[in-house]
Amino acid sequence: MADLQDDPPYAGIGAEDPPAPAVESGALERAVELLSVHPVADGSNALVWTLRQRPYHDIETPEAGVDTDIPRLRAGGVGAQFWSLLVPPGGPRDGATDDQVLSDTLEQIDAALALLRRYPDGLLLARTAGDMADARNRGRIASFLGPVPGRTLNGGLGPLRAFHALGVRLLAPAGASWARDGLTDFGHEVVREANRLAVLLDLDGCSPAAARRIAGASKAPVLVSNTAAASLNPHPGNVTDEVLLALREANGLAMVTFDTARTGDSLQAVADHVEHVRSVAGPHCVGLGAAFGTERDTARPPGLTDPSGYPLLIAELLDRGWPEADLALLTWGNAQRVVRDAEFTARAAQHRGS
Repeated sequence: MADLQDDPPYAGIGAEDPPAPAVESGALERAVELLSVHPVADGSNALVWTLRQRPYHDIETPEAGVDTDIPRLRAGGVGAQFWSLLVPPGGPRDGATDDQVLSDTLEQIDAALALLRRYPDGLLLARTAGDMADARNRGRIASFLGPVPGRTLNGGLGPLRAFHALGVRLLAPAGASWARDGLTDFGHEVVREANRLAVLLDLDGCSPAAARRIAGASKAPVLVSNTAAASLNPHPGNVTDEVLLALREANGLAMVTFDTARTGDSLQAVADHVEHVRSVAGPHCVGLGAAFGTERDTARPPGLTDPSGYPLLIAELLDRGWPEADLALLTWGNAQRVVRDAEFTARAAQHRGS
C-alpha cells in the first residue's frame, strides 16, 4: 500500500482552482499516515461515462479537463473505488426506454472492464471484501463495478444475474417502477435476489419512503453511495434523518459527497455533513462517496476539487477531535464491512436454497 501514499497530497493541475484551505501541518501529516494504513473506499465516481466522451484520455496522466486520474487517486489515499455505471441525467438518452437503458448499461460495463484491462498496474477488479484487501496489499485500487440502474430489470431477474456474472456488485433501484414509493411484489423479488448474489442496493435518488422500505426489506446492508444530510441542506438528493436512522437499523452506510450544491461551498461544510451523518447513523454507518469523475464544471469546495483532497478532509476531522478508530471506519472499515456482510448474507441464502 505504500506506493499509494508516497506522494504528498496532490496540489491540482489547473491555475483556476481556488487555493486549498489551510490546515495544521501536524494534522495533515497524521492524515496522510492514517490513509496509508486505512485508505479511502470511495462510493461513487462517474469516470467511466466521462471517458466514453473522451476516449483518448490517459488516466495515468493528470489532465485539466477531468477531475480523476490514477495519480490523484493515489495522492488522495484512495484504495477502493465504486465506479458508477449510471448514465447521467440530461444526456442524449434522456427519456430512453427500458430496453435502451439496458443497452446503455451493457456499454458502460464493457467500458469499465476495458478501463481495468488498460490500467492493470493501477486498478484491480474487485468482487469481494477479500479483493479489497488483496488490492490494497498489492498497491492497486480495488475497483467495484456499479451501481447499474434498477430500470434494467424490466419484470425479470435475468439481467441482474448477468450483471453479477460480469462483476457488477451494486444496483440502484431509483427510477425503477418496482421501487417508486415502496416495493412491489417484484421489487421484493429483486431485493431477495440481490441479497442472494451479494449485490448491494444503492438507495441514492430513492424517495425517503422507498429508501426506508428497501432498507427494511433487505437482509444485507444497504448504502447510499453519494449524499449529504438533508437537515443541514434540504437538497432533494440528500438523505433525511429518518433515512439515516433506517440505515443505522440496517447496519447500512451513508457516503458523503463533495458536491457544493449538496454540502455547501467549504471543506468545513463537508465536514459538518460527515459529522451529522455520524451523529445520527452512528460511526459504523458513515463513509465517503465524493462523486468525482466528472468534467471540471461541477462546483466543489476549495481543497476538495479532486480525489487528492481527501487528506485535507481527514486533517479537518482530526482537528475536530475525531479518534483515529472512527476515521479508519469512515475511510475504509465501514465500506469493507458492508461488502463483507453482503457476502455473509449471500452465503446464508444460498445455503438455505441448497
